[in-house]
Amino acid sequence: MATQAPEEDYTIANPDVVTKYKVAGDISGKVLANVKALAVAGAKIIDLVTEGDRQLTEETSKVYKGKKIAKGIAFPTSVSPNAVVAHLSPMPQDPEAEQTLKEGDVVKITLGAQIDGFASVVADTIVVGGPKAASAQAADAIAAAWYASEAALRTIRPGNKNWDVTKVVDKVVKEFGCSALEGMLSQEQTRNVVDGKKRIILNPTEGQRKDFETVTFEQGEVYGVDILVTPGDGKVKSGETATTVFKKNDITYQLKLKTSRMILSEVQKKAGTFPFSLRSLDDAKRARMGLQECTNHGLVTPYEVLYDKEGLPVIQFFTTIAVTANGNLKLAGAPTPELTSEKKIADQDVLDLLSKPLKTNKKKKKAAKAE
Repeated sequence: MATQAPEEDYTIANPDVVTKYKVAGDISGKVLANVKALAVAGAKIIDLVTEGDRQLTEETSKVYKGKKIAKGIAFPTSVSPNAVVAHLSPMPQDPEAEQTLKEGDVVKITLGAQIDGFASVVADTIVVGGPKAASAQAADAIAAAWYASEAALRTIRPGNKNWDVTKVVDKVVKEFGCSALEGMLSQEQTRNVVDGKKRIILNPTEGQRKDFETVTFEQGEVYGVDILVTPGDGKVKSGETATTVFKKNDITYQLKLKTSRMILSEVQKKAGTFPFSLRSLDDAKRARMGLQECTNHGLVTPYEVLYDKEGLPVIQFFTTIAVTANGNLKLAGAPTPELTSEKKIADQDVLDLLSKPLKTNKKKKKAAKAE
């Protein structure tokens, strides 16, 4: 009688899985650094997002050669200046494509790579012209977002709940006179899934708070932690900017239009269930038509381009982390920024939390005791 092959372990308990996350994270970090270097005064947004995606594709093609595994873009490069919240990744013919960066712009760059379905997404915020070109308001929001992100990463621990993260982010940003963006989500990640079941919400409305599921963090989980902060009250609005980033959902429906079926098939082949840009599809005009029917029936999720309601700069840090026995492992994250805010954290509980290392090495401690 033939023995059944053991089921593949796709959790971070498998060292091969951790390695794939780390390789994807290294690629995301490298491409992020390159795009940041290009984000100077006069640079066109279309050039930055196109180059970011080109590099993500090129760098992922260099690893795990000869192995039949999917690899590529886990999140298309988006470059969102000032009051634009996120997901600005224009087509060449869109008005935003001609938009150029200028000195003092607060720019969010988001992108991600995936190896074998294990995604490491990262977002960083820079000021064109360097940190000293930031307004006092932007400097406060950058510090608020960075410390809120670091506090959140230390709160996502086994036994803690998602509301613990919501509370600590709110506590930190208030120290800087800022707000987290209303209703923004951080989500659990698994293989081929960047929007898993366990979720964290920032600055929820009363309605959102009432309907939002309480979850408990567990060892072995991976999260995409998305911290978005503004100097204002955190409310967002829709704009006129066309949506160009979408994600195929893992559901089925018999589409009526041939165009829609063809586009969905192309998306499955090129991106699977990862977010994708319209730029990656062969015919953008046909794609917009086909994706409309797909969106109407829930087959794809649009990543809408939102704006801060007060027109204030939005700051973002996105970190991919693994929850391990010895603390949390950053799989992809922005480097520590140069902070120029004159405001300081006074809350002792927050200071104590931030002073804790993200990851501890238990083996070293045991060895020291043995001595």
